[in-house]
Amino acid sequence: MPFAPVAELEYDASTLIFEHGWQSWSPSGWYRLDASPPRPTASNHHVMAYRPGVDAGRFQGEGLLAVATSGEVTTVAAITPDAVPSIRAEVHGNRLVISADGDVQLTTGTHANANQALADWAESFGTPPIRVFGPSWCSWYAYWGKVTERDVMAEVRQFDQHDLSVDLVLLDEGYQAAIGDWLTPRDDFGSTVRLAADIRSSGRRAGIWVAPFLVGSGSETARKHPDWLVPGITAGTNWGQEQLVLDVTHPGAARHIQDVFTELCRQGYDHFKLDFVYAGAIDGRRHEQVGGIAAYRHGMRLLREAVGPNRILHGCGAPILPSLGLVDCMRISPDTDPLVDPPSGDISQPGQRGARSTSVAREFLHGRWWANDSDCLIVRPDVQERELWAEHISRGPGLRMSSDPIGELDRWGLDRTRELLIPSSPRPHPLKDPDA
Repeated sequence: MPFAPVAELEYDASTLIFEHGWQSWSPSGWYRLDASPPRPTASNHHVMAYRPGVDAGRFQGEGLLAVATSGEVTTVAAITPDAVPSIRAEVHGNRLVISADGDVQLTTGTHANANQALADWAESFGTPPIRVFGPSWCSWYAYWGKVTERDVMAEVRQFDQHDLSVDLVLLDEGYQAAIGDWLTPRDDFGSTVRLAADIRSSGRRAGIWVAPFLVGSGSETARKHPDWLVPGITAGTNWGQEQLVLDVTHPGAARHIQDVFTELCRQGYDHFKLDFVYAGAIDGRRHEQVGGIAAYRHGMRLLREAVGPNRILHGCGAPILPSLGLVDCMRISPDTDPLVDPPSGDISQPGQRGARSTSVAREFLHGRWWANDSDCLIVRPDVQERELWAEHISRGPGLRMSSDPIGELDRWGLDRTRELLIPSSPRPHPLKDPDA
């Protein structure tokens, strides 16, 4: 659908515009009219972290754009999670022209804190029950893609040795033989079955990472079942190969992904970090011509059916509004990193600066749509500006998840980790003023 004007607003020197990004990693925040909002610095970044069609010359929000001028806030926003319009703002003379490529609702009100207008919009969809999450540990920033069963159990022993409160142990990316071959462990990993049993024997819950809608071009799944893939569509290049998209509207592919999650439940995993799931919403020809957001929501419902109502679905790299009602917790920022700034300069990519700014911008979602995940606490000595990252985690709502090798922490890092590993709160977070 082409963009059509929906409003013309007055503006002044105080005016701020809120851009909401498409998915977890897409930058979001309040910007002054003379700012240049973050945009992709490479085509692969665009595919993997932004919505196709994001425009470098305009302000553009995905499902939500807001304008704050002298205490008055206008939100221009989606009406349903099933249809997420792109919304643009451009200065034309003495007016700010708002346009959208789909149906939107305009709301104007006076707010001492402009973020309250965003919270009011979020609450207009209704608030599902918000779960409380215990403190967790994740293998990713400790071992990256080379994690082994032995590594994880060594960390579990460290939790007891150092009196660290850890309820969930999350096995992140790297255990699998290939992207898409989720039930075949890497040759030197060990056993996911035995690992889940050992974690549970320690009195903790076991979680696992899956990118359910990705299929690596070199995987056995891609080789044996090309009919399960969306023709002509890729979700970017990663892990040294093109990433193809599982067509969840194909009956065979739908059975396959449900079988994968049924088996992981049987193995003892009850928390599923669903990563790179933006892939499921990429538009393209699918079985019976179902694509985009409809296909994504269908795929996520398949996963919920497979795991049942009591296990946890944890979105990451996920379209924000289309995930409403389908996940229990949600990454609301790009990945953090031992580095403050990504080498590419694109803050959708791993780095503390983008992770801080976007997660703060989305604090209004916590306790209203789900529990927020602002990514992991990492405070080992080689982490740049680790004190600032720890302070960011301490002030934000949502999940608390460590991801350091515990044995590499110095006294300060160990004490800070022990201090910050606390259960999440289900309540909405006090919102910061954008100018604060």
